[in-house]
Amino acid sequence: MPNMELSFIVQTKIQKPVNEVFDAVHNPKKLSSYFTSGGSNGPLDEGKTVLWKFNDVGDKIVEAPVKVQKVVRNRLIRFSWEASEGLYDPKTGTIPDSGGYDTVVEMSFEPLNANETLVKIVEGKWRTTEPGLQGSYGNCQGWTHMGLCLKAYLEYGINLRKGSF
Repeated sequence: MPNMELSFIVQTKIQKPVNEVFDAVHNPKKLSSYFTSGGSNGPLDEGKTVLWKFNDVGDKIVEAPVKVQKVVRNRLIRFSWEASEGLYDPKTGTIPDSGGYDTVVEMSFEPLNANETLVKIVEGKWRTTEPGLQGSYGNCQGWTHMGLCLKAYLEYGINLRKGSF
Protein backbone atom coordinates (compact mmCIF):
# COMPACT_ATOMS: atom_id res chain seq x y z
CA MET A 1 0.00 0.00 0.00
CA PRO A 2 2.57 2.64 -1.00
CA ASN A 3 1.84 6.37 -0.76
CA MET A 4 -1.38 5.77 1.09
CA GLU A 5 -2.46 7.07 4.48
CA LEU A 6 -4.85 4.91 6.44
CA SER A 7 -7.62 7.11 7.79
CA PHE A 8 -11.41 7.24 7.92
CA ILE A 9 -14.35 9.55 8.58
CA VAL A 10 -17.63 8.72 10.30
CA GLN A 11 -20.53 11.06 10.91
CA THR A 12 -23.79 11.14 12.83
CA LYS A 13 -26.60 13.67 12.77
CA ILE A 14 -27.93 14.41 16.25
CA GLN A 15 -31.23 16.13 16.95
CA LYS A 16 -29.89 18.54 19.56
CA PRO A 17 -28.32 22.03 19.52
CA VAL A 18 -24.57 22.17 18.89
CA ASN A 19 -23.76 23.42 22.42
CA GLU A 20 -25.44 20.35 23.98
CA VAL A 21 -23.70 17.95 21.60
CA PHE A 22 -20.27 19.54 22.15
CA ASP A 23 -20.74 19.52 25.93
CA ALA A 24 -21.66 15.82 25.89
CA VAL A 25 -18.19 15.07 24.44
CA HIS A 26 -16.18 17.75 26.30
CA ASN A 27 -17.71 17.21 29.77
CA PRO A 28 -16.21 14.11 31.47
CA LYS A 29 -19.35 13.36 33.51
CA LYS A 30 -21.52 13.26 30.40
CA LEU A 31 -18.91 11.38 28.33
CA SER A 32 -18.78 8.71 31.05
CA SER A 33 -22.57 8.30 30.81
CA TYR A 34 -22.42 6.76 27.34
CA PHE A 35 -18.81 6.19 26.18
CA THR A 36 -15.93 6.06 28.68
CA SER A 37 -17.39 3.23 30.73
CA GLY A 38 -14.61 3.47 33.34
CA GLY A 39 -14.64 7.26 33.49
CA SER A 40 -12.66 10.25 32.30
CA ASN A 41 -10.45 12.26 34.65
CA GLY A 42 -11.12 15.67 33.15
CA PRO A 43 -12.64 17.78 30.40
CA LEU A 44 -11.09 17.80 26.93
CA ASP A 45 -9.30 21.14 27.34
CA GLU A 46 -6.59 22.26 24.93
CA GLY A 47 -3.07 21.37 26.04
CA LYS A 48 -4.22 18.78 28.62
CA THR A 49 -3.77 15.02 28.69
CA VAL A 50 -6.96 13.32 29.83
CA LEU A 51 -7.18 9.66 30.82
CA TRP A 52 -10.14 7.76 29.39
CA LYS A 53 -10.91 4.40 30.98
CA PHE A 54 -13.01 1.58 29.58
CA ASN A 55 -14.02 -1.21 31.96
CA ASP A 56 -16.20 -3.12 29.51
CA VAL A 57 -13.62 -4.30 26.95
CA GLY A 58 -12.13 -7.69 27.66
CA ASP A 59 -11.27 -8.71 31.21
CA LYS A 60 -9.22 -5.66 32.20
CA ILE A 61 -9.61 -1.91 32.39
CA VAL A 62 -8.28 -0.26 29.25
CA GLU A 63 -6.73 3.17 29.80
CA ALA A 64 -6.23 5.60 26.95
CA PRO A 65 -4.30 8.86 27.48
CA VAL A 66 -5.89 11.51 25.23
CA LYS A 67 -3.51 14.38 24.37
CA VAL A 68 -5.76 17.33 23.52
CA GLN A 69 -4.21 19.48 20.80
CA LYS A 70 -6.92 21.98 19.87
CA VAL A 71 -10.39 22.94 21.07
CA VAL A 72 -12.74 25.45 19.49
CA ARG A 73 -15.89 25.55 21.63
CA ASN A 74 -18.94 24.12 19.82
CA ARG A 75 -16.85 23.50 16.67
CA LEU A 76 -13.80 21.25 17.11
CA ILE A 77 -11.89 18.88 19.39
CA ARG A 78 -8.58 17.49 18.08
CA PHE A 79 -6.40 15.06 20.02
CA SER A 80 -3.79 12.40 19.53
CA TRP A 81 -3.54 9.03 21.21
CA GLU A 82 -1.63 5.82 20.88
CA ALA A 83 -2.42 3.83 17.74
CA SER A 84 -3.69 0.32 18.20
CA GLU A 85 -2.86 -2.30 15.61
CA GLY A 86 -4.90 -5.43 15.05
CA LEU A 87 -8.51 -6.14 15.92
CA TYR A 88 -10.30 -6.63 19.25
CA ASP A 89 -11.52 -10.21 19.62
CA PRO A 90 -14.78 -10.24 21.61
CA LYS A 91 -14.64 -14.03 22.08
CA THR A 92 -11.28 -13.98 23.85
CA GLY A 93 -11.27 -10.37 25.09
CA THR A 94 -7.93 -9.86 23.33
CA ILE A 95 -7.04 -6.16 23.01
CA PRO A 96 -5.10 -4.92 19.94
CA ASP A 97 -1.40 -4.21 20.33
CA SER A 98 0.04 -0.73 20.66
CA GLY A 99 1.54 0.45 17.41
CA GLY A 100 4.16 2.57 19.17
CA TYR A 101 2.97 5.77 17.50
CA ASP A 102 0.00 8.16 17.73
CA THR A 103 -2.97 8.74 15.46
CA VAL A 104 -4.89 12.02 15.37
CA VAL A 105 -8.63 12.25 16.00
CA GLU A 106 -10.55 15.32 14.89
CA MET A 107 -14.15 15.73 15.98
CA SER A 108 -16.09 18.54 14.34
CA PHE A 109 -19.50 19.84 15.35
CA GLU A 110 -21.55 21.56 12.64
CA PRO A 111 -24.88 23.16 13.52
CA LEU A 112 -27.33 22.33 10.72
CA ASN A 113 -30.07 24.39 12.35
CA ALA A 114 -31.03 25.40 15.89
CA ASN A 115 -31.79 21.82 16.96
CA GLU A 116 -29.66 19.63 14.73
CA THR A 117 -25.90 18.99 14.74
CA LEU A 118 -23.67 16.99 12.44
CA VAL A 119 -20.78 15.31 14.26
CA LYS A 120 -17.87 14.20 12.07
CA ILE A 121 -15.00 12.14 13.42
CA VAL A 122 -11.84 11.72 11.38
CA GLU A 123 -8.94 9.59 12.58
CA GLY A 124 -5.82 8.80 10.72
CA LYS A 125 -2.30 8.05 9.86
CA TRP A 126 -1.97 4.40 10.79
CA ARG A 127 0.98 2.59 9.32
CA THR A 128 0.26 1.08 5.93
CA THR A 129 0.65 -2.48 7.17
CA GLU A 130 -1.90 -5.24 7.67
CA PRO A 131 -1.98 -4.65 11.48
CA GLY A 132 -2.32 -0.89 10.85
CA LEU A 133 -5.21 -1.52 8.46
CA GLN A 134 -6.90 -3.78 11.01
CA GLY A 135 -6.39 -1.17 13.73
CA SER A 136 -8.01 1.49 11.54
CA TYR A 137 -10.99 -0.82 10.93
CA GLY A 138 -11.35 -1.41 14.66
CA ASN A 139 -11.27 2.29 15.50
CA CYS A 140 -13.67 3.11 12.66
CA GLN A 141 -16.08 0.62 14.23
CA GLY A 142 -15.46 2.15 17.66
CA TRP A 143 -16.09 5.74 16.55
CA THR A 144 -19.23 4.69 14.66
CA HIS A 145 -20.45 3.08 17.87
CA MET A 146 -19.50 6.18 19.87
CA GLY A 147 -21.52 8.41 17.52
CA LEU A 148 -24.56 6.18 17.88
CA CYS A 149 -24.13 6.06 21.67
CA LEU A 150 -23.90 9.87 21.74
CA LYS A 151 -27.11 10.10 19.70
CA ALA A 152 -28.96 7.63 21.95
CA TYR A 153 -27.76 9.42 25.09
CA LEU A 154 -28.70 12.92 23.96
CA GLU A 155 -31.92 12.15 22.11
CA TYR A 156 -33.33 9.34 24.29
CA GLY A 157 -31.41 9.43 27.58
CA ILE A 158 -30.12 5.86 27.31
CA ASN A 159 -26.67 4.30 27.54
CA LEU A 160 -26.44 2.29 24.33
CA ARG A 161 -22.88 1.14 25.15
CA LYS A 162 -23.96 -0.77 28.27
CA GLY A 163 -23.71 -4.49 27.51
CA SER A 164 -22.29 -3.98 23.99
CA PHE A 165 -18.83 -5.44 24.73
